[in-house]
Amino acid sequence: RAIAAKPHPPQTLAAAAAGATSTTRKLAAMAGNREAFRVAVGNTLERRLFYVPSFKIYGGVAGLYDYGPPGCAVKANVLAFWRQHFVLEEGMLEVDCPCVTPEVVLKASGHVEKFTDLMVKDEKTGSCYRADHLLKDFCKEKLENDNTLSPQKEEELNHILAVLDDLSAEQLGAKIKEYGIAAPDTKNPLSDPYPFNLMFQTSIGPSGLSTGYMRPETAQGIFVNFKDLYYYNGNKLPFAAAQIGQAFRNEISPRQGLLRVREFTLAEIEHFVDPEDKSHPKFSDVSDLEFLMFPREDQLTGRSATRVRLGEAVSEGTVNNETLGFFIGRVYLFLTQLGIDKDRLRFRQHLPNEMAHYAADCWDAEIECSYGWIECVGIADRSAYDLRAHSVCIIIR
Repeated sequence: RAIAAKPHPPQTLAAAAAGATSTTRKLAAMAGNREAFRVAVGNTLERRLFYVPSFKIYGGVAGLYDYGPPGCAVKANVLAFWRQHFVLEEGMLEVDCPCVTPEVVLKASGHVEKFTDLMVKDEKTGSCYRADHLLKDFCKEKLENDNTLSPQKEEELNHILAVLDDLSAEQLGAKIKEYGIAAPDTKNPLSDPYPFNLMFQTSIGPSGLSTGYMRPETAQGIFVNFKDLYYYNGNKLPFAAAQIGQAFRNEISPRQGLLRVREFTLAEIEHFVDPEDKSHPKFSDVSDLEFLMFPREDQLTGRSATRVRLGEAVSEGTVNNETLGFFIGRVYLFLTQLGIDKDRLRFRQHLPNEMAHYAADCWDAEIECSYGWIECVGIADRSAYDLRAHSVCIIIR
């Protein structure tokens, strides 16, 4: 049965438009105050049903959110553009693999042993926090609100922020003790940092004897199908495979709204290339792009990101090879065509200790927002780490 929607009277539409204009003006006025702006935007998005906390009638669960109708529409548009920009334009092979992954796969890939964040515990209540987040919040709060800081102390705190992702567990623990950082909620003392695996564990089948995990990334489904995809591609390199799907990470302390959640959608590409020849036939299409780049040397010496021509970054060895450079360029075009401000977009190279266990070189596309610079895309040269690991452990050859 068709149901006709009743048209809104003109005065209702005018009132709605006036309300939207009023909200826009309020947000613009708050833009200088990041925290107030962030709260106002979050409240507006929830009120307009872009997203809401999941299971909120039962109190909700941290790090889980539901998209409402406008949120679903935005997400669908972004994914459709991603598929057009990457998969269709580059002739990639798309796959769709299960979220539940046997333990043997993730043992081979290194995730069971190494997919961790450093955690500290409130020694009295047992509440858990990410160690690096506590140190980051302390440094930022001091820099923004403490007018008594000496120039030397400001330089020290800025240096910590620059190298934070490169600090070991021992170094993080030493800094937390040096600055007297306590549990945010209780001010109780904290434990030393220790690694916490971020994967959700489950059992496959009724016996409980087959351990599995909810996948923390979509890449492994592509890697374990490499042989079949290679055959499908006529036994030729290079080729790329892509997958859009859910990933799961048991975050220690989810926060920042949708930026750090426990279940999320990933759109991922794995480009397979001859390790002896990492040139790319279409690199010239992006080599003249110029944008903000933040190599590790600049981070370690306290310098800021600078505009660099992509071709120059590759030829000088700042970016490892043409194929990696090509995808950095394509990601830049994708994000700017989505509407991301070019002046608030940079590509930051991972520091040595920050590098994922599988990466030979890695760059993050980061966007500056009310939370600071936030990673939205990771672009890594994984070398042959995953294929080599699975080739050693597989049962059927």
